[in-house]
Amino acid sequence: MSEFALVVEGVSKRYQINHQTNSLAQRLQNLFVPQKRGGVAQDFWALQDVSFKLKKGEVLGIIGKNGAGKSTLLKILSRITPPTNGQITIEGRVNALLEVGTGFHPDLTGRENIFLNGGILGMSKTEIKNQLDEIVDFAQIGQFLDTAVKYYSTGMYMRLAFAISAHLNSDILLADEVLSVGDAKFQQKCLGKMQQISNEGKTVIFVSHNLESLNRICPRSVLIQQGKVKDIGKTQTIIHQYLEKNTQSKAQHTWKALDQAPGNHIAKITQVTIHDQHLEVKDQFDVTTSIGITISYQVLKAGYTFTHGCKLYNEEGINILNSHDVVSPVRLQPRQTGRYQATMWIPPNLLNEGMIRVGIALFEVSPFQLYCQEDHIVAFQVTDVISGNSARGSYTGDFPGVVRPLLQWKVGKLDTI
Repeated sequence: MSEFALVVEGVSKRYQINHQTNSLAQRLQNLFVPQKRGGVAQDFWALQDVSFKLKKGEVLGIIGKNGAGKSTLLKILSRITPPTNGQITIEGRVNALLEVGTGFHPDLTGRENIFLNGGILGMSKTEIKNQLDEIVDFAQIGQFLDTAVKYYSTGMYMRLAFAISAHLNSDILLADEVLSVGDAKFQQKCLGKMQQISNEGKTVIFVSHNLESLNRICPRSVLIQQGKVKDIGKTQTIIHQYLEKNTQSKAQHTWKALDQAPGNHIAKITQVTIHDQHLEVKDQFDVTTSIGITISYQVLKAGYTFTHGCKLYNEEGINILNSHDVVSPVRLQPRQTGRYQATMWIPPNLLNEGMIRVGIALFEVSPFQLYCQEDHIVAFQVTDVISGNSARGSYTGDFPGVVRPLLQWKVGKLDTI
């Protein structure tokens, strides 16, 4: 037996797009006098020469923009559509969760659809019965189990579809955007289940735009761009490449022309940089590392005393942290003209996972006078590889909150009397 559950070799998929060339008047005429339809067929390659291998028990992430070819790849792997070129070798039974309701018969009940899907996978009625209670409990549809699924809400559809896919006897699970429907609690439940079935030896391919979730459960990922494999490697590295290409906010912003830089006649900001402790410019950090934010500015008029400020915003736009320089000696001294730098250090194990956007400001404290304030000027991503060294430890479920400090706990046994 091979060590690989899935081998994809040179897979390509071509579709033909017909462009109508007849004029509106000609098409109207054709309604009464049938003529040969005019049109030009154009080849569109949704996938081109895609190759990778997936070991048994591995969880592989697929990352890419909308239209990159991710869903087409899963449809080929699940045998819904054949490839135009290339070869796929699969060892074991495949279960695919591609779209809401796929594989369900709308007139059958939830119970009947569970047995239908299990039968398609080659399971006996006894095997399905042994899993039934777990499926119903996971999907939380107990009172609707014997209701036709056409009456289910979208969320109920998704909960049942994922529960069936995760619990029935398959070797490979293909999951496309399973977290796009359902509340946050159920999404985290799905992530934990995918991690669990991987530990049980099943293989998972997970497609999602939720980079935090991908990084949490997928040690390795594939980056697809315009139907081609751009890179395969450690998920954190692949996310970095994806963000670098598709995120407008960068880890460094420079104003080359001083007359266009934020500030006033006293001081102007020339650059804002996100970097690590080695001063390397970076836009992605492990939650357990220090993060530096450096503001470079130029003092244009001497004799003024002012300080610096920094704001951090999470993906929801919530201002999660503010910091003013109230500790450096220079903040109390009237400035001479020239170039300056101010660096704020964010300690390890403070921020939660996700995209963090940075705002900066220069201002006098007493009396207060704002020189400039620029919000969302640079950005960086915080991720957690679940190495056990962060506040998350090895827990894979939801870990909410705007910050995630690694706090000290003291535990002791109390003597019983």
